[in-house]
Formats: sequence, C-alpha cells, structure tokens
Amino acid sequence: MSTYKKEFGTGVQNAAGTLSGVVEGQLWYDSTAASFKYQYPNVTTAGAWSTGGNLNTARYGLGGSGTQTAALAFAGDIPPPLGNTESYNGSSWTEVNDLNTARLLYNGNAGTQTSALAFGGAATNINESWNGTSWTEVADMNVSKHRTGIGVDNTVALAISGGSPQIANVESWNGTSWTEVNDVNTARVQAAAAGTNTGAITFGGSIPPTTAVTESWNGTSWTEVNDLNTGRYGLGGAGTQTLALAFGGGFPDKANTEEWNGTSWSETTDLSTARRSLASALNGTVSSSLAFGGGPPVQSATEEWTGAGQPLGAWSTGGSLNTARDTLAGAGTQTAALAFGGNSNPPKTGATESYDGTTWTELNDLNTARSLLAGAGATNTAALAFGGSPPPGAQTGETESWNGTSWTELNDLNSARQQLGGAGTNTSALGIGGNEPGTGITPKVESWNGTSWTEVGDINTQRYILAASGTDNTSALAFGGDTPPNTGATESWNGSAWTEVNDLNTARKNLAGSGTQTAALASGGEIPANTAVTEVWNGTSWSEDSDLNSARSSLRGAGTTSSGLVFGGNNPAPATGATEEWTKPGFVVQTITTS
Repeated sequence: MSTYKKEFGTGVQNAAGTLSGVVEGQLWYDSTAASFKYQYPNVTTAGAWSTGGNLNTARYGLGGSGTQTAALAFAGDIPPPLGNTESYNGSSWTEVNDLNTARLLYNGNAGTQTSALAFGGAATNINESWNGTSWTEVADMNVSKHRTGIGVDNTVALAISGGSPQIANVESWNGTSWTEVNDVNTARVQAAAAGTNTGAITFGGSIPPTTAVTESWNGTSWTEVNDLNTGRYGLGGAGTQTLALAFGGGFPDKANTEEWNGTSWSETTDLSTARRSLASALNGTVSSSLAFGGGPPVQSATEEWTGAGQPLGAWSTGGSLNTARDTLAGAGTQTAALAFGGNSNPPKTGATESYDGTTWTELNDLNTARSLLAGAGATNTAALAFGGSPPPGAQTGETESWNGTSWTELNDLNSARQQLGGAGTNTSALGIGGNEPGTGITPKVESWNGTSWTEVGDINTQRYILAASGTDNTSALAFGGDTPPNTGATESWNGSAWTEVNDLNTARKNLAGSGTQTAALASGGEIPANTAVTEVWNGTSWSEDSDLNSARSSLRGAGTTSSGLVFGGNNPAPATGATEEWTKPGFVVQTITTS
C-alpha cells in the first residue's frame, strides 16, 4: 500500500500549531487542533494600481509605447501642443529628444521604448520613427486624422479609425509605407487598442456619443465581439488580442479598469485617479502595465498595474494588549515587540508590554506617562521613547531608554513636541515632524546618537501624526500624516537630506509604519474615516495589499514587510488592545477534515 512517506519522501510531522519550516503543499499534524493541515500561497484575486514616478511635463492627448519598466511618453497638449518625449525606467521619467512635430496624438503610437512610431494628429498624417535616441520623419499615412495605434516596434503597426469627423479607415505599416486595409465596422475617435498588426482588438471611443463597442482583428477583417461594460473615449489599453486591459476614459472622467479574456470584459480594480486622454505602455500586459498623463486638468500622474495571481500578504489575529490604548508607541519585531505609553480610554499611561509572538506581558512603566509619543528600537529589549503629551496635555521632549527591564531618563529633544514620527534604534534614531508648542505643525527633524539629540535637515512637507520606518538615523522613510489636509507624501532620508519619492496611494493620518527605508509597511489610519488599508513600499512605489481585519487609527506597528505586527488604536473610541500579525508572502493554511 502506498504511504505519504513513500509518495513524497518524508513522513507526516507533528506540531502544536503551525509546523516550523513548512513548505508549500507539505502535510503535517496539528496536535493542538487534532487535525491534518497543509498550506499554499495566498495570491491576489484582483490586480491593483500603485503610484509610479510623475511625468516631468503634465499633459493630455499624448502617446505611449513600451512596457511597465521601459516606457516612452511623447507629444500631447497642455495646451499648447507638445513634442516632448520622456523615457521611463520603472521608477522615474527622463526627458529625451523631442518629436520634430509637436501635436496631440490620442494614442497614435506603436512600439517599444527604443523602437517606436508616432503617427497622425489633428489634421495631419505625419509619421515619425524613434530609434532609441531621436525621431526621424518617415512616410506619411494616407489619411490625416487622430488615430489609435498598435505595433510591436517601428517596423510594423496598425493605425485604426479616428476623427474628427469620425472615420472607419485602417492602415497597416510595414516599416516603409502605409497600406489601407479593411475598415472597422464602427467609425470612432479616441478608442484604445491592444495586440499586433495580425491579431488585435480595438475598444471604446466616441461615435459620438461614447461607445463600448469592441472589435477583433484577425489580420484581414474586423469582427464585433462583446462590448466593454462601461462605454468611454480617451481610454488607455494594453495587452494582446485575447488578454487585454482597458482603463480610464470619459465622459465624465472614469477610473474604471476592465480585463478582456478573449471572450468578454470583466470589471476589476479602478485607477487611483480618474482621467481621460491618457496614454499607456502599449506593450504592457494584463499582469504588468502602465498608465500616465491625461486630464483635465492636465495630469503628470503615473500608475503601475500589477495583475492578479501575485503573492498577497495576510493579517491574522494575535494576542491582545493587557492595556487597551491608542496614540501609543512601539518597537521591535513580530515575535519580540514592545508597546509603551498611549491613552487608555483615558487616562494617559506609561504602561509597557512585551510581545513574544503569542501574548503580551506587562513590564515596568515609563517614568512619564504620556500619549502621542514616538518610539524606536529593533527588539523588545532595547528601545527609545521620546516626545509626546503627558498630563495635563502640554508637549514634552522627554526621552527615555529601555534596557529590557526598566526605563532611564536621558537628554530631551531640543524641540518639545507630540504627534511626531520615529525611526531607528535606541542608539541611532530620528524624531520627525510633529506638533510643537507655540509653533504648531513643524518640519523639524532631530537625530539621536545614543546620548543627545541634534537638529538635522527638515522634511520637505511639514506634518504631524505621520508614520516612519528605518533602521538607524542615516536611513529612513517618512510617510502620510496631516499638513492639513491629509497627505500621502513620502520622503526618503539618506543621512543628510530628505528626498520626495512616490506618494502613498491613500492619503491618511494616524497610520502605523514599520520596516526599513526600502521595504516598509503602512497600515490603517484615518482618511478621515478609519481605514484598514495596507500598503507595501518596495523602495520605489507603494502597492495596496490585504487590508487589516479591523479598520483603525492611532495604532502602532513593528517588524518588517514579510513579518509585521500592529497593535492598539481605535475605531473610533474606545481604544483597543487588538493585535494583528502580518505575513508575506502570505500562506493559506488548509485543514483536512476527516469523518
């Protein structure tokens, strides 16, 4: 008789709970639950948009080519019409050589970042070819119009329909000249398209009015297939004839995103910014695409699409704090965390608790009970508490160091304040922004060397009730907060100065932060309503991931982007002691039931 060991080369192991070091698909026996279990990766069920680097020149009616990590943006209108060309490396846009003829293109484009075409425009049939360095005028189209384009490079392309007035004309490019081929069935302008010159689809546009019509091209003729769910013009598109993405468009302006499976369209996650007359990385896919520009008003915003099926983090319930509270501080890791201070419904408290990955244990209190303070520390045996609001409510600069047993008072911050961000360790920390007496919201930043605080470079966006992450006083990230209004501004610290980088997708205050400068977690907060939104920073941009189980604000975090923790907060009052544990890549544990 076959056995599990014979089939898989290992016996079924016993564990009280989750088996340590378990791999995907491995079976184990949970003696606590008295059941057999296995786990498999938890992946996204829907794609998501995240913030990319802004165009240098905001505009609408532009063209685009390439992929998510190697794209080209060209032409467009502010007004006036532009010839500006920019290259994208997956993080930021760089200006390169302009088109010879400035114009609105409305997706009259084809190709890659290094081999592209820009054709047509308002009452023009001009065609230009890009070789990775500069644009050269080549053979013109037969018909002068705004056109929708597709093509794998500058040697093969289709120019589809257009206007105004609308035409059904389609032309094919062979690298040397344009040839008229069979017309689309529905004449329209500002449609989108995906695919190649031998297999493509075109969708949406304006007849007028706006249309949802989709047509499929087999290299010879066009056939009407299932419509978009939402009719619109000036939308973006990417992908292939059988797997495509449609996003944005108007009128009115929309954020709708739809996926095409070769048969029908299904609605999925919206763009963060509704807009029309935007462009896309035309050779992007349903797994990895790019949207940029658009309007009105003119936009510079870039959004990066990550499709379904990607690893997804997961939140699970941990042991509750003994003292429920909000506006507290925290430090450490998922299995060695420290929670201290805060407001316990009220009063303000100095309560300190240590987490071992399962339960919180009460330890010696802070010397000064306070809320709205900041914390730093890599473990639950060495941490720093600074700033905050002791009774009856004035700001303080008081700093205390934790040695695993008790708190010791050390040198104060130079500027007393509350609602500041904290990052680093007990010997190398940063105190960022906040609210100080007489001044209010401040951009001040102070650096801790283990003995005293020194003022260093200010953050660019002054704010309070923000979050921060980082390993020491030379490497940190500050994000979110209230200016007012709420902000998603994210800034990176290199030990000398702050640099503005890509914003959070959801602007908010009173959120939790954890992780490092290049891999951070932003959890919960106020939008103004309390939220469960979780975003992950990869060193370049934020992407939305699995929400907290409980929406809340004024919570605190610890750990990393692969193994994190949040605790405390409110939704709204009273304060909570709830703790949630974060794991990514997430795994779903499946129990095998027996009868």
